[in-house]
Amino acid sequence: MDKEMLLDWYRQMVLIRLFEQRSAELYQQGKIGGFLHLYIGQEAVAVGSIAARRDDDHIITAYRDHAHALAVGTDPRYVMAEMLGKSTGVSSGKGGSMHLVNTEKHFWGGYAVVGGHLPLAAGLALAEQYRGTDNAVICYMGDGATNIGYFHESLNLAGVWKLPVLWIVENNQYGMGTAVERASAGTMLQKAQAYGMEGQQVNGMNVMEMYEATAAALQKIRDGEGHQFIEAITYRFEGHSMGDPLRYRTKDELQKWQEDDPIGILERHLLENEMADRETMEQLDQQAQETVEEAVTFAEESPLPEPEDLYANIYVEA
Repeated sequence: MDKEMLLDWYRQMVLIRLFEQRSAELYQQGKIGGFLHLYIGQEAVAVGSIAARRDDDHIITAYRDHAHALAVGTDPRYVMAEMLGKSTGVSSGKGGSMHLVNTEKHFWGGYAVVGGHLPLAAGLALAEQYRGTDNAVICYMGDGATNIGYFHESLNLAGVWKLPVLWIVENNQYGMGTAVERASAGTMLQKAQAYGMEGQQVNGMNVMEMYEATAAALQKIRDGEGHQFIEAITYRFEGHSMGDPLRYRTKDELQKWQEDDPIGILERHLLENEMADRETMEQLDQQAQETVEEAVTFAEESPLPEPEDLYANIYVEA
């Protein structure tokens, strides 16, 4: 992890943070419709883990997917356009916040059904196994998804067939408004062990630790050891979605987690190890701010889909 890599991770996390904050403003203005699930506080998980993948590895996640779309390298303009339902969006304006995708980057999108994408991850991994490649699939899920039938079915078959998939549970402490310990009879690692994996718990607020753990897990997969499991301990600073009244947690709890802000952790590391000075950090902050504003301008100036676009991409053309 050299200076350039760490500075790029800082840039990415700041970009994601500002993108999410701006998205919240646009939602409140009525410019973003439907549901909106923000990733603020969890930036280190997506940035650190995706940095460890190879270009041919696959990424698939749930509905809190903006950060993953940006971390794989999707143009923020097209992501923001999708948020606003514009035809220039990554899903032509018909998917919105929960259905971002970038097929060129092997990012197969966010899925609105809890746990519904886990069998798809297993299918992607099975396809790579059939082809005889050493490509892997990184599948993200929230802690709540580990209580869903899809989770157990997918991990069971991935274990039986030794599929090349890395399961990453983004344990942000709550499934909607329910604390994880109130909804899960066992721990995440116990669930992993049930399907033939040791599993590991990682500090999901530290981008460097996420990178190292993911790189090690992916290497085990490429060495033929089968599926792997990471529980990333993290925390979302905002609500489950924009309509969340947040009555289930205290201000003291939130403040405790904010003291370990993932952007702040990396910033301190860079400054204390003299890899960057305050001016450099401020320049990266400004660049990220400008990128987000350019994305908003592009999205607002983009056209809405035409009525006939409703009938596009319904059937596969022969």
